[in-house]
Amino acid sequence: MAATSSPDSDSGRAESNEANSKWLDAHYDPMANIHTFSSCLALADLHGDGEYKLVVGDLGPGGQQPRLKVLKGPTVLTESPLPALPASAATFLMDQHEPRTPALALASGPCVYVYKNLRPYFKFSLPQLPPNPLEQDLWNQAKEDRIDPLTLKEMLEDIREKAEVPLSVQSLRFLQLELNEMEAFVNQHKSKVIKRQTVITTMTTLKKNLADEDAVSCLVLGTENKELLVLDPEAFTILTKMSLPSVPVFLEVSGQFDVEFRLTAACRDGSIYILRRDSKHPKYCIELSAQPVGLVRVHKILVVGSTQESLHGFTHKGKKLWTVQMPAAILTMNLLEQRSRGLQAVMAALANGEVRIYRDKALLNVVRAPDAVTSLCFGRYGREDNTLIMTTRGGGLIIKILKRTAVFVEGTGEVGPPLAQTTKLSVPRKTRLYVDQTLREREAGTAMHRTFQTDLYLLRLRAARAYVQALESSLSPMSATAREPLKLHAVVPLLVPGLSYPLETFVESLSSKGISDIIKVLVLREGQSAPLLSAHINMPVSEGLAAA
Repeated sequence: MAATSSPDSDSGRAESNEANSKWLDAHYDPMANIHTFSSCLALADLHGDGEYKLVVGDLGPGGQQPRLKVLKGPTVLTESPLPALPASAATFLMDQHEPRTPALALASGPCVYVYKNLRPYFKFSLPQLPPNPLEQDLWNQAKEDRIDPLTLKEMLEDIREKAEVPLSVQSLRFLQLELNEMEAFVNQHKSKVIKRQTVITTMTTLKKNLADEDAVSCLVLGTENKELLVLDPEAFTILTKMSLPSVPVFLEVSGQFDVEFRLTAACRDGSIYILRRDSKHPKYCIELSAQPVGLVRVHKILVVGSTQESLHGFTHKGKKLWTVQMPAAILTMNLLEQRSRGLQAVMAALANGEVRIYRDKALLNVVRAPDAVTSLCFGRYGREDNTLIMTTRGGGLIIKILKRTAVFVEGTGEVGPPLAQTTKLSVPRKTRLYVDQTLREREAGTAMHRTFQTDLYLLRLRAARAYVQALESSLSPMSATAREPLKLHAVVPLLVPGLSYPLETFVESLSSKGISDIIKVLVLREGQSAPLLSAHINMPVSEGLAAA
């Protein structure tokens, strides 16, 4: 009779798995109702009391009702609504004043909302862009009642399809209306000034002049207008502006703004652009074969995840180092930094519920979640230094703590050279003649080289003398006039696969008119008159001589 598993055996198996794991399960709430991305998670000591909180830019269920949430442990401390969907969240130090409490920056729509002590402190708005002149002219005609709403819609649609400058939000909203709603919309908005506003797509921080952990940092913004902006941390003015060929979606920075820095942007065109401090345009470009889904800098290596279920490692100059194939699609990526052991690795959350941790191309650890993980964050949370925070596709919250005794060891990932490189080649044994010749070349290499050069110069000299003698005695195979017949007999030894006897090629050229000649090529076997190969080729005499 088969033995049935008891609850005691299941609990014992779970305890055994937890004992072998490097992580402690601190909290799991499948009903936390948190829907966000890795870029909208941040850990910081917001009150300067040594207690690190979790900042979440929550999209809300179905992308509705976005909110800013601050969590302490598993509980939500504060919650406030947002005017638009959040794009990124970051914490940074604005000044050197005491107490050194970091500020919270949340990018949402065209604005960056800055909070200090969880209170609104400053709002930065992106500068407005010049509107499309054709669009402006159409709305001026509508203001003067010289154009009806239906014609306005048709002309705006034509501008949207052909013009390089995109339409304003006002025109885009107008194009979404039904026919019975257009006239009221035009009457309401025709007197307003056309404004074209871009939005923020990504955000990160860059150290101002020091590399210390508690140094002042600048905000770096990526916009829908294909630009990168660096903001002053105190006045929130634009320090520098850089242009990109496409819209940035992921950003990585290194260095200090006042010294030297490097910006790396993964864009929607499937390329990664690298910019330096002095360049207003990209200095290097990495073209990917698929769209990027994540970008993480580990020491000096850029790790990129693509939609082809693979991780790629590149240098800061764009040279590809390695590629690791994943068992499922990559949903999100982030950096794991264990400062006590000097470890930096990349975390990749997969669609099959796994979170894989890699150092270069070596697999260090696999964390399995009950649902697909959509956002990752690792760092100090509460008073624990190494905490892994994950949110799932269903809105769940998972908190794991790395054991203090845990040591990451390279596991089953691809390590070192490929397997084909370890295959032993069938190299023949070294003969006595080969060894003697090698020793001779090593001992008398200079003399052998001089002898070779002497023979080469003598060969060139003899060939030149023979050529001059042929010209002086009219033995050269060149016809002085087009009417003089030319007969050329060339003997060329051929090496034909499958034949063990020598062959001779006879090329016979007969010139009748001097315009076009017939060259007959015969391949004969030695001692026989029957040709093995015979061909007639029409070509000029000069080309026949060259072929012979």
